[in-house]
Amino acid sequence: MLQVTPNGPYGKDRHPALPIAAGEVLADLRACFAAGAEGVHLHVRDHDGAETLAPEHVNATCEAVRAVAADLGLTVEVGLTTGAWIHPGLAERIAMVREWQGVDCATVNLSEPGYEQLMAAMLDVGIGVDVGLWAPQELPGLLDSGLLPHAQRVSIELDEGEPYFLTGDPLEVAARTNDALDAAGSTCPRLTHGAGPWTWPLVHDAFRRGHDTRVGFEDSTALPDGTTAADNADLVRHAVRIRNETDPAGS
Repeated sequence: MLQVTPNGPYGKDRHPALPIAAGEVLADLRACFAAGAEGVHLHVRDHDGAETLAPEHVNATCEAVRAVAADLGLTVEVGLTTGAWIHPGLAERIAMVREWQGVDCATVNLSEPGYEQLMAAMLDVGIGVDVGLWAPQELPGLLDSGLLPHAQRVSIELDEGEPYFLTGDPLEVAARTNDALDAAGSTCPRLTHGAGPWTWPLVHDAFRRGHDTRVGFEDSTALPDGTTAADNADLVRHAVRIRNETDPAGS
């Protein structure tokens, strides 16, 4: 699966075409789905453009996204974030998530306290858990929780920046992370992606491994050649081209 992540926590200062208002998001996603994206990882915004997990905004947004996909004759995966920075109170976040509708899955970051309770609540209401694994050192805690076998997917999210300031070759870091999951006996589907200059090397690596991956302004505004993308659909088209040129079973 190729997922698009159109906005993240960012604003127009990141890219003038980054979609924030509801109409912008839906128009952007229509173009991305038409270009080949099969899923979306979305940071829902309220009427003022602030990130929110509030059910009234989440549910309306998810319904509208599905309508856009259906108009194109497509069925897409709708995924969200549960980021603690949006609503810091764990109990408040869990209460909101329990009222979500139309959400296939949501990313839960292992770097954020209380992830076990949040994952358990999601499983209780039938929302798929997309484990946000940011570094190999997070894996022992996940294994101890006993929740990995119940996850819909593990998102291997590698970034030179926060929270771990990873260094070295992104492909080597991805290999260590995948090796650790393999050693743990995990057969859970995986999505591998990077941020900034790690984005495109890890897109290639994901397709080579047969993993899901993602592109979008949340991760990078740059195309593989380093030039700035016109919009999110531009990034999707380049990722589709890479997928078409990659043998998923390649050596």
